[in-house]
Amino acid sequence: NKIKSIPVVDGDKNIKGIITATDMLKDISEGTPLSHVMTTKVLTVPPYSDVHIAARVMRNHDINHLIVADEKKIVGVLSAHDLLRLVEDHRFVMKNPPTPSKKKGNRERQS
Repeated sequence: NKIKSIPVVDGDKNIKGIITATDMLKDISEGTPLSHVMTTKVLTVPPYSDVHIAARVMRNHDINHLIVADEKKIVGVLSAHDLLRLVEDHRFVMKNPPTPSKKKGNRERQS
């Protein structure tokens, strides 16, 4: 099972909270309402945010899941795993980085 968090929304799909795998590890009796288990102080980023900002929010608040929301409507959930995959993909692309410009080297020698 790869689901590690579940956003909680109201009837209008507005964000009310998030339940994470960590929340589910707490001692919860059967019949406990979601509102007693979920995290209600939910951090969000808009869909147009730079990935570096999202990563910084996650690091600064020590969270593994960040809700992407347009206004109060959920667009998606970004995970630490998503960010690691992005770094890995970027490293693969950069295995053969571009070589320095020869013109730049010539200018430095002329100075």
